[in-house]
Amino acid sequence: MSYYFNKTVSLDFDQAIERVTEELKKEGFGVLTEIDVQGALKKKINVDFRKYRILGACNPHFAHKALLEEDKIGTMLPCNVVVQEHENGEVEVAAINPVASMQAVENSNLGEVATQVQAKLKKVIDNL
Repeated sequence: MSYYFNKTVSLDFDQAIERVTEELKKEGFGVLTEIDVQGALKKKINVDFRKYRILGACNPHFAHKALLEEDKIGTMLPCNVVVQEHENGEVEVAAINPVASMQAVENSNLGEVATQVQAKLKKVIDNL
């Protein structure tokens, strides 16, 4: 089982960020954090890196359910979605597979929540 879902999109980088955000919203997710990896690496260690953004997506309903089942699950929240531009100019979007990541947690009650979140994140990627 892969730890992510991904898709190459026919959008430029900024359009992809906008579209991913819209699709996440349709599935009940908000973007809590946005990390500009390219900018951070340039600022912190003066390295040039491709356009790479990490969006921290959260569906509060499912986050609440997961937190009620496992109080340390916050170490795995929010669900990360990556938008990156490859050297050939292609833009790829990838999202965490919560079912794969929840396998590391020994709490069978999280399975249903992870499966529901997985379906929503797959739908986001498929709709791009």
